[in-house]
Amino acid sequence: MHALIIEDEPLIAMLIEDSLLECGFTSFEFAACADDAVACARSRCPDLITADVELNPGSGIDAVDAICSGPPIPVVFVTGSPQKLVQRNPDHLLLLKPFRASDLIAIVRLALERTGKPA
Repeated sequence: MHALIIEDEPLIAMLIEDSLLECGFTSFEFAACADDAVACARSRCPDLITADVELNPGSGIDAVDAICSGPPIPVVFVTGSPQKLVQRNPDHLLLLKPFRASDLIAIVRLALERTGKPA
């Protein structure tokens, strides 16, 4: 399975990657801004997206909205700034930073189940 990690902090992106390996993901793309995230998703559709809300530059919410206009892709927001997400997209799954790997794994499995993808 292939994951798109939208995160502008490299260390956090690596922590997310490590957790997703435990969920069976075998390939990854990383994007630090919204434009790069959309380009990555156009070149290869991800089986899962993790996204931070606040990017420098841009917004993970805007990136996900641009990417997810087609078939459903499971999305987990991993952020320290949940207010904007709760206001704009209250139904998205949310994990607050700092996070434990076990919590990320659990919420990723839930996201996959919601869209009928194997966990």
